[in-house]
Amino acid sequence: MIKKGIAHVGVFFLYLLSLLPLPFLFFFARLLYYLLYYVIGYRKKVVRQNLTQSFPEKSAAEIKVIEKKFFVYLAELIFEIIKMTSISKSEALKRVKFTGLEQLESHFKAGESVLACTGHYGNWELGTLALGLSISAKTLVIFKPIKNKIFETWFDCMRTKFGNVFIAMRQTLRGIAAYKNEPTLLCFASDQSPTREEAKYFTDFLNQPTAALLGVEKIAKSTRRPIYYFKVSVVKKGYYHVEVIPMCLDPESIREFGITDLHFKFLENIIKDQPQYWLWSHKRWKFKPEQKE
Repeated sequence: MIKKGIAHVGVFFLYLLSLLPLPFLFFFARLLYYLLYYVIGYRKKVVRQNLTQSFPEKSAAEIKVIEKKFFVYLAELIFEIIKMTSISKSEALKRVKFTGLEQLESHFKAGESVLACTGHYGNWELGTLALGLSISAKTLVIFKPIKNKIFETWFDCMRTKFGNVFIAMRQTLRGIAAYKNEPTLLCFASDQSPTREEAKYFTDFLNQPTAALLGVEKIAKSTRRPIYYFKVSVVKKGYYHVEVIPMCLDPESIREFGITDLHFKFLENIIKDQPQYWLWSHKRWKFKPEQKE
């Protein structure tokens, strides 16, 4: 009961904090960076190991530069997400600009649904929020629930405030069925680490075998929906550009696991260009091919 009370107070505090202008919140983000990196050392070993394995051609000094840039961005990202609690529609659309949405609209006008995939790169949360305001079809987002139910509720309210529908990963098929009579955009951020039981396929990603979730591929092949990749770029602090790129318009014609490989290749190229904006603190490479069930 005490823990729940503290959590509720914490959520209320985050709401009050979100009322501050984002430039002011970035001042706190700088303080948080120093706290995370120099005082707490939050997952520094995980980040450094991930970077070192992913970029074997880079020196220790180069890795450290990327590492610091990542922690600076991570702190900014945390406050950007907090700001989303009270962000207006106009500010969300001002901070995230899209190109290529007309490709999706041509499908929607024909009564067709589309799949979208991306990675945990840049502010994927704000991008999804703005996306729902920018297209005519319903935006459905597949997500992995967090354990804390109070903060899960907070996230859910924030994510769905403009009409997006979030569907728990294990309820994907049920969620699709609920909207089968209207065009939808079904969104996946499929670069998360699967569970050991789900680690059935490994793709080559950032110079190492990487266990991959197969949800996008399975849904694409079973529904024959075209897939578009959402390429996120950081324009400047707090502002993003998202380019909609055709990734696979005919899923049936692609070999088994080809869609999964293609998705990770798209993401890899983006990460290599500006690595500091990917979620390096995630324990991404927990399983090896020899550990498959």
